[in-house]
Amino acid sequence: MLIHVPPDVRVLAMDVHKNTISIGLLEPRSESPLMDKCSTDDESVRRLLARFAEPARVWACYEAGPTGYELARMLRNAGMRCEVIAPSLIPTRPGDRVKTDKRDARRLALLFRAGQLSAVRVPTVAEEAARDLCRARADMVIDRTRARHRLGKFLLRHGRVWRGGDNWTLKHQAWIRQQRFDERALNETLAHYQATLSARDAAVEAIEADLLPWCARAPFTDPVHRMAAYRGVTELGALTLASEVFDWRRFPTAGMFMGFTGLVPSESSSGEHTSRGGITHAGNTHLRTQLVEAAWAYKSKAQVGATLKKRQDGLDPAVVARAWTAQLRLCGKFRRLDARKTNRKVVVTAIARELAGFVWAEMTAN
Repeated sequence: MLIHVPPDVRVLAMDVHKNTISIGLLEPRSESPLMDKCSTDDESVRRLLARFAEPARVWACYEAGPTGYELARMLRNAGMRCEVIAPSLIPTRPGDRVKTDKRDARRLALLFRAGQLSAVRVPTVAEEAARDLCRARADMVIDRTRARHRLGKFLLRHGRVWRGGDNWTLKHQAWIRQQRFDERALNETLAHYQATLSARDAAVEAIEADLLPWCARAPFTDPVHRMAAYRGVTELGALTLASEVFDWRRFPTAGMFMGFTGLVPSESSSGEHTSRGGITHAGNTHLRTQLVEAAWAYKSKAQVGATLKKRQDGLDPAVVARAWTAQLRLCGKFRRLDARKTNRKVVVTAIARELAGFVWAEMTAN
């Protein structure tokens, strides 16, 4: 949503980096920002704030980035309004090939005053802490997947092929443990790969044990239980969705939320020519990954198994009914698309996009 800045306030635009902040200060009736620069340490920021006798009459902004939200919290605690701008939605001029910190701060100030910038929501400290723990789990799952791939490729290089069904089942892991080679170096290599995988498994189990209590803590209890009623969305998956979005009503429509996940098709159309490509991959990667992972659960026929029934016990019957409606539609759509498409990843992406719509509708109901 675009931010509309009152004409009688001062605009403080900042291009924030690890060690420096480039500043553009735009006075109410001025067309050219005054430029300055300061350090990012707390004392320098406090000296910057001391320059404004009425912080409430100053609107500040900076781009979301690796420096996080601490600067925004500090400015807000001082009584100044501060918006964190979505970088991907900042207008750019095609012919502009010069980029410096000073020019970025000046452009940010002018665009902010013109009402052409969109802000991201600044989470609370507790929300950000839970979100970071969820993201740490995702990183560890990726590390475990890489360890599995390395072990599997090693065995494949030496003619050891598993043909007993899906990979990484209990039977598959027992088969791996039985593998032996004539060469001592190969046995040692296998042992190192297995030890690395065991360490990755232990790390994932440990962080999941730390995450589970958060599913029953405010403000995540209600959204986690409601989203976990949907097939494919585990409690930890629901916690990831809740911690990444939290305020679902900032998306007025399901389409806007789908766009935020990056699951909508890209398009390049002009005149009578319409061209659609792959998904945009814009927006929140963690949301998109979680929804795609959940979408695979809809490849089988619609049913409520013991695990899903346990997650649905005690919930409002309306929530359970909406989850069943979603399951009927998505399972049917998965089968129809799977019969027509040669690439199953395309099917899963389409299901994930529609699942995003159902989840948004659930979290904005009532």
